Amino acid sequence: MTSPVPPAPEFGASLAIAPRPDVLDFLALRRSAPALTLAEPGPTAAQLSDLLRIAARVPDHGKLAPWRFVVLEGDAKDAFAARLEAIAQARGDAVLAAKLGKLKAPPLAVAVISSPKPGAIPEWEQVLSAGAVCAHLLQAALAMGFGANWITDWYSYDAEAVSVLGLAEGERIAGFVMIGAAREAPLERERPLAATLVTRWTP
Repeated sequence: MTSPVPPAPEFGASLAIAPRPDVLDFLALRRSAPALTLAEPGPTAAQLSDLLRIAARVPDHGKLAPWRFVVLEGDAKDAFAARLEAIAQARGDAVLAAKLGKLKAPPLAVAVISSPKPGAIPEWEQVLSAGAVCAHLLQAALAMGFGANWITDWYSYDAEAVSVLGLAEGERIAGFVMIGAAREAPLERERPLAATLVTRWTP
């Protein structure tokens, strides 16, 4: 089956800037799907490859690629969730265990790992780039017709939980992007009024 995603352009190819009203429509109405509503089927291997390629096309000052992906699916995702559940149970914390439902339900989770590189590019810019990867991956999955949600939760910050993923020193989890088929259409939620968040600098 032919992928609906265009192939990667050759290095140095001219990429025209043109109006894309279809993209504006999508962005104006995009809505994350609650992770607990995500079910099989998830992306195929080819679709996941396309999604990760799109996610990597983010602003990246210095072309450092200061992030990486850890794919969790099938038995491996079940085993990862079980390891986290054991951590929660060892602490006698039912709340932590219950929060794992958002990880267990979707057929696919992609952990985006912020992995800043030493050098002239400020670490903050590299961390922001990892956040952009999460947003790109989320929106690409939605545009492909899947439900998706960008989640952090306790297992993104807890040292024992993070060690299960084998992060190197200096790495952090920017987020888990959960992907699957949405069993129900998500409802619009309250949004901020952009006009109330805007000021204009004057000299």
